[in-house]
Amino acid sequence: MAQAFVTGGSGFIGQVLVRRLLEQGHTVRALVRSEASAAKVAALGAEPVRGELTDASTWQDAVAGSEVLFHLAAETDITADRARHDLVSVRGTEAAIEAARAARVPRFVHCGSEAALLAGDPLLEADETAPLRPDSAAAYCAGKAAAERIVLDANAPGLATVSIRPRFVWGPGSILIEGLVAAVQAGQFAWIDGGRHTTDVTYVDNAVEGLLLGWRRGRPGQAYFVTDRQRVVLRDFLEPLFALYGADAAIPELDAGTAAREVPVPARWFLGQPCLLRTDKAVAELGYAPVVTHAAGLDAVRNSLALKGA
Repeated sequence: MAQAFVTGGSGFIGQVLVRRLLEQGHTVRALVRSEASAAKVAALGAEPVRGELTDASTWQDAVAGSEVLFHLAAETDITADRARHDLVSVRGTEAAIEAARAARVPRFVHCGSEAALLAGDPLLEADETAPLRPDSAAAYCAGKAAAERIVLDANAPGLATVSIRPRFVWGPGSILIEGLVAAVQAGQFAWIDGGRHTTDVTYVDNAVEGLLLGWRRGRPGQAYFVTDRQRVVLRDFLEPLFALYGADAAIPELDAGTAAREVPVPARWFLGQPCLLRTDKAVAELGYAPVVTHAAGLDAVRNSLALKGA
């Protein structure tokens, strides 16, 4: 069994990854910066490591002995300004690579996103040959692109780097879904063009399956899309989730022209246009297959909310 180090281990995807690693018999250390995050990591059975993400010197010693560094920490607020994305997502990734090199970790797995390819046009049957867009007008997308470029460029003998790109990660406790629910409840959400476009989504356990396969089987210097491999119509997908949260009030609609004037990027790109990603490469090279179906995922969200009394 191996020792793994995780940044972002107290987050939505990170907690599921830490739990899976521990279930497989590995030991896990996870970077934290607050008592609340340390408590979450410790409750899972992992060892919290206090440090500042963007300053590798504060935590790189704890990486020593790890066989893999999973880098999940990033700025997830799509409304944050470019300086914030540059600090957390870009500088944080530079620091993670620095820590991995200093500790002589042989494998580095980055949690990327299709957002790194977004600059206005929809992604239609996109594969990993589509270019990264650090020039994107959306700070979040530009930051994700710059971070992934750092990771892939760092691939070298002694440090094999891989980027796994899930799309629209959902499941119990999803910060994305809960953010949309809050917007619905505040009257700040609308269906763009009826919400009838087709998109790929990724249940959290499927995203974690991709990360684990990226560690063991990923080709150094490569990126891989992972999704549920079950495309959905956005509205048909979200309405049952909204209902589970009690956010089933009538939702207004915006036509594309009005949305272009009133909805900022990248929210308009994420929610107002199709996103169709090819996962052939992950299937062929990683042996990737989803481990949770949509029906099972919806049941898991329902059960989680029931336990919380939602």
